[in-house]
Amino acid sequence: MLGVAAVTTVLFQRLRQPVVLGYLLAGIVVGPHVWTSLVADEAMVRTLSELGVVLLMFSLGLEFSLGKLARVGPTAGVTAAIQSAIAALLGYVAARALGWSALEALFSGAIVAISSTTIIAKVFDEERIGGRLRERVVGILLVEDLIAIAFMTALTAVGTGAGVSASALGYTLFELALFLVTLLGVGILIVPRSVRGVLRLQRAETTLIAAIGICFATAWLAQHFGYSVALGAFLAGSLVAESGHAPEIEHLVLPVRDMFAAIFFVSVGMSFDPALVAQHAVAIAALTAVVILGKLVGVSLGAFLTGSGVRDAVRAGMSLAQIGEFSFIIAVLGQSLGATREFLYPVTVAVSAVTTLTTPWLIRAADPVARAVDRSLPRPLQTFATLYGAWVERLAQPAAPVSVPQRRRFVRFLALDSLALAGLVAGSSAGLARGVALLEPLVAAPSVARALLIGGACALAVPLVVGLGRSARNLGALLALSALPRGSAERTDLDAAPRRALELTLQFAVAAGAGVGVMVLTQPFLPSISTPIVLVALFGALAVAVWRGAADLESHVRAGSQAVLETLASYAHAGRPTAESRSMPEIERLLHGLGAPLALSIEAGSPAAGKSLAELDLRGRTGATVLAIARGSESLVTPPPHERLRAGDVLALAGAHDAVEAARALLLGEPPAAQ
Repeated sequence: MLGVAAVTTVLFQRLRQPVVLGYLLAGIVVGPHVWTSLVADEAMVRTLSELGVVLLMFSLGLEFSLGKLARVGPTAGVTAAIQSAIAALLGYVAARALGWSALEALFSGAIVAISSTTIIAKVFDEERIGGRLRERVVGILLVEDLIAIAFMTALTAVGTGAGVSASALGYTLFELALFLVTLLGVGILIVPRSVRGVLRLQRAETTLIAAIGICFATAWLAQHFGYSVALGAFLAGSLVAESGHAPEIEHLVLPVRDMFAAIFFVSVGMSFDPALVAQHAVAIAALTAVVILGKLVGVSLGAFLTGSGVRDAVRAGMSLAQIGEFSFIIAVLGQSLGATREFLYPVTVAVSAVTTLTTPWLIRAADPVARAVDRSLPRPLQTFATLYGAWVERLAQPAAPVSVPQRRRFVRFLALDSLALAGLVAGSSAGLARGVALLEPLVAAPSVARALLIGGACALAVPLVVGLGRSARNLGALLALSALPRGSAERTDLDAAPRRALELTLQFAVAAGAGVGVMVLTQPFLPSISTPIVLVALFGALAVAVWRGAADLESHVRAGSQAVLETLASYAHAGRPTAESRSMPEIERLLHGLGAPLALSIEAGSPAAGKSLAELDLRGRTGATVLAIARGSESLVTPPPHERLRAGDVLALAGAHDAVEAARALLLGEPPAAQ
């Protein structure tokens, strides 16, 4: 196996293609489905590939200390929940359209909802992708693994005919939380100290064995309590990273990890059966399309709503368009419970193999595609997308925090209304036939009884829908006020337009999220055609809300840009230095909706001098925008893309903090921070 992998890997390296594809080809060559005399032992390869998953997840955990995980956790959680819900709904609809049973469709939805941490980690290493994008994607993947555990709990109950109860699911989630808190709490007291003690021995061999021992011990512990070895290995890496010596340990683990990770990808290639692909080509193509398109839309939307710029959101979406190890586990679970037919597992393997092939190319194409998407947006949406990230950044650290109990109260109302609505829909659908039978003697025809019952259920649903909408409206208004607080009563509310844009977006986003949640819970009880219709309606309403807010924002930005120009002119008149970048606290205090504007002077030797904004692709590459340009007696408000920068220009940059810093580095010719 490794002999063939050596040849294919060198070949793909010479062809400047991802080496993962070479491993997959090696798996096909030594696998049992292609006629060769080189057939590897599948059971042995599968066992060795598990070691590759564990070591790859451990090395990934070394990059993420607990503090870093806590920082990306909230936004990653929202993004993972949105994408998992959308992908699961689309997977269910696709399976039903293929003629599969309701149970098989449920398992199919869960299979396509979970991305592959192993594949992404390997491709990111090959493409040398790090920084914020890597943090964001790995955070989403970690939350997806936890969602997969919840899926498996629910599907086990459904597959055995026991049904899903809220108490059983709640208890499972409580057990998971207790395991994580206990493992991390005890681990943080023991592991970092132990690692530092081993390192004091100054023996590389001892350090390597101790680190891998901690990795496999934690992975075994996670498996013992019913969770994945991948989750345990990742947490072990995070605990070891708390020692402060992660780079030294990662350097030692790297060769061992690479060898066993290669075996993992070879094992995926060995599962690829061309005959099976031909037999189930339609199903494989449909589920592959759901994985790629569903995850691209779901992740991009979730990442944007949680504050990522258009570029980062699209890059994250294109990075997560595959399925992997957890999907195999869910497919095996369905087969072992007798809930699915035998074809689902090999179809899952084929979809995984195809999306593994496409992932490296999608990740490579992500940056140019993201820039093209940004350039194609209308100007109001470009402005909105730039400033929205700054607003969400302020929301994470509000200047005037809104009452937390009040916020929790609206969240609680929203959850209760959503659960009650889902219960009403599910109960009405499940009991419809029995209700018709009971009413039939009292009415003229079964159709009348059916209409009466459906009408009664709709009447009961109206107050729940109204309550859900009211809670979403109040919560959105509360969050918008937290991000962009009103000033004193004596002065004009200068942030009314951006606050209204943020408020509309958050209100419709919360309502759409609640609607998707209700759809996930009630999909088996509704006609399959209802899912795409409801999804289009929900996200169409969100798009209209964003457009309305963006259109109202343009005049505010132009007025704000004029104030920025006056501030730049006052800097020049007072002789204050602008050769280096400097913040503009006057504007930040006056107009919260512009984020944290930065004044930047273009020097004669700057690489940006003489280039147009379109040539620099400033917003597409960094997510920041130029509000104004002060140029001697001439001034430009919201300059057009064809405007060329000149030496001596003073630019006012706006956007989220990271975006503005990236734009500053680009304009000054400094090495950019990892993206």
